[in-house]
Amino acid sequence: MSSPGSISQVPPEFLAALSAVRRAHCRTEVRLEEIPAPARLAPYALALSADVFERVHRAGGPLRDEEELATGRFVLLHDPAGSDLWDGTFRIVTYIRARMDAEMGNDALLGSVAWTWLVDALDDHRAPRREAGGTATRVLSESFGTLNARQDTIDIELRASWTPEGTDIGAHLAAWVDMVATFAGIPPLPAGVTALPHRRRS
Repeated sequence: MSSPGSISQVPPEFLAALSAVRRAHCRTEVRLEEIPAPARLAPYALALSADVFERVHRAGGPLRDEEELATGRFVLLHDPAGSDLWDGTFRIVTYIRARMDAEMGNDALLGSVAWTWLVDALDDHRAPRREAGGTATRVLSESFGTLNARQDTIDIELRASWTPEGTDIGAHLAAWVDMVATFAGIPPLPAGVTALPHRRRS
């Protein structure tokens, strides 16, 4: 968390938002970790990383490794003076990236589908917001020459930001974590149900 001065100088609204983040009920398949927050975007900020991994067996031995299925960043910004661009004193800025299979990665509607996933997740968690916007990008990686044997890959990246209404940031974080899980190919679950380990289709 980045903030000027001591904790006693941190605005109560930001402290309430941090408390809501700590209380958030997020999917256990997604690893959350606090990371250094950007210092120049707002006087107060919190940044979290999210990663989903799958354990895989490597040929030639019993050792296991982990393959990344999805990764992302969640940044909460707070400016007590408010911002005309945000239309508020808080702003959430997010990023998610995941590798897709060829069928889904080549779908021309993938970007709009990704945005719909995010909107639905926020609605499901009753996370009110305004001034929402985002960009979906498909990244095709092709290999040549000595790397010609590598398969082509397609990544989807979603950058999105919105202004939360109120300080219940926990609902927004939980919705975003669900979105990371969706990008990783993990299906949504009813409340109280634990997911089995995810296996990516070959």
